[in-house]
Amino acid sequence: MQTDVSDLDQLQSAYKAAVEDWIAAIREEEELASVNHSIAEIDKWEAAHFKEDEVRDRVLELKKQYEDALRKEQFGL
Repeated sequence: MQTDVSDLDQLQSAYKAAVEDWIAAIREEEELASVNHSIAEIDKWEAAHFKEDEVRDRVLELKKQYEDALRKEQFGL
């Protein structure tokens, strides 16, 4: 059974949007790593790291879904 192209488009769009969110999370973490060395700032930096990690997990899941759909479409796997 072939995957509808609109399904692939939707999976691709979701993946690309998640990657953009991930990039933003990385930049936020990077920005916080470059400020004062106070405890409050370290706590914000740690929180940003956890957020980046969560967003990365979402990116990897969406990437897998998109790749699986492409394999199904292209190779019937």
